[in-house]
Amino acid sequence: MSDSPSPLADPHIAFDPTEGRRDVVVLGSTGSIGTQAIDLALRNPDRFRVTALSAAGGRVGLLAEQAHRLRVRTVAVAREDAVPALREALRALYGSEPLPEVLAGPDAATHVAASDCHTVLNGITGSIGLAPTLAALRAGRTLALANKESLIVGGPLVKALAEPGQIIPVDSEHAALFQALAAGTRADVRKLVVTASGGPFRGRTRAELADVTREDALAHPTWAMGPVITVNSATLVNKGLEVIEAHLLYDIPFDRIEVVVHPQSYVHSMVEFTDGSTLAQATPPDMRGPIAIGLGWPQRVPDAAPAFDWSTASTWEFFPLDTEAFPSVGLARHVGELGGTAPAVFNAANEECVDAFLAGRLPFTGIMDTVTEVVAEHGAPAPGTPLTVQDVMEAETWARARARELAAKAAGTTVEVGA
Repeated sequence: MSDSPSPLADPHIAFDPTEGRRDVVVLGSTGSIGTQAIDLALRNPDRFRVTALSAAGGRVGLLAEQAHRLRVRTVAVAREDAVPALREALRALYGSEPLPEVLAGPDAATHVAASDCHTVLNGITGSIGLAPTLAALRAGRTLALANKESLIVGGPLVKALAEPGQIIPVDSEHAALFQALAAGTRADVRKLVVTASGGPFRGRTRAELADVTREDALAHPTWAMGPVITVNSATLVNKGLEVIEAHLLYDIPFDRIEVVVHPQSYVHSMVEFTDGSTLAQATPPDMRGPIAIGLGWPQRVPDAAPAFDWSTASTWEFFPLDTEAFPSVGLARHVGELGGTAPAVFNAANEECVDAFLAGRLPFTGIMDTVTEVVAEHGAPAPGTPLTVQDVMEAETWARARARELAAKAAGTTVEVGA
């Protein structure tokens, strides 16, 4: 273990503890994490008050309904062209009552992330969540982090801003590790074990993955998620990102972070301690439990999610990861160890390749083949080079353009540079 300060996510530290009801800002409110967080808040009005919402702008009816039910102060949308429809939907619900403040544009979520509140839940999907993450940390808010990409692409930037324990992870795996780590000290930890469902293609060889379809990849056996995250679970890129995230959150070296396949998704992750004990955190697959940890820690929210019926027989299985069929975890370890802009290149290239696959322009196995090529072309950062937000943005722009070029080449088409 390193001698660096306490981890970003430290269950022994209740960052800025506040008794009573907590004011919460929800970023990505119309997505899967956001809608479940709002459900949790509405069921626990004595614990949480949502003061602001942000969303991309594609579901303005739902966003307006959320704002009205929660009586928020501010609503933010990334798409400025969504404002007229949003205002119309709000007026239909509010009638003669004053409307909430409406913010629009690419920086709108960043603005509300720094607003007056106790906790910011970042449920945005993709690396566009980096700026809001930095804004929340800079403003001194507790950050309930579901947007793993912001930590992965901006690791050093996030670590430079976050106080020990200021981040509470919301990913089911990292919330599990967070809870299990509360049982010991950092010196007691031998290994983190991150579980993976194996996705819809568990047990298939690489050759058998060549012809899988969009519909096949979106049919996740245990979790209901958005299309990008679901495809990332099918390629196990999601698990590779989680390995990097675990390294950054808990300050555990990569060689002490293991991935194991657990199809039932009951055990969300485990911590192996130096005395040989392993602590596992287990619940039925339901994201409301991790969200409740993110919003409520160090208190637990009663009945946040379903519990097991221990009177019913069940079987829990664990299998080693097939690294040949699913090379994404190994590649993620590699870019995590490289550091600098390498994780940003990995993530951006993958996002472009997933888009190409969902659009039918790239085969399933072409996702990781293309990402691997982009990462190799990018190379290793110069030793000792400090990372800046501009560096991340430029690396992502290059990686996206290069991934599009390679995907188009594989499909026998061409793209305009900068398109």
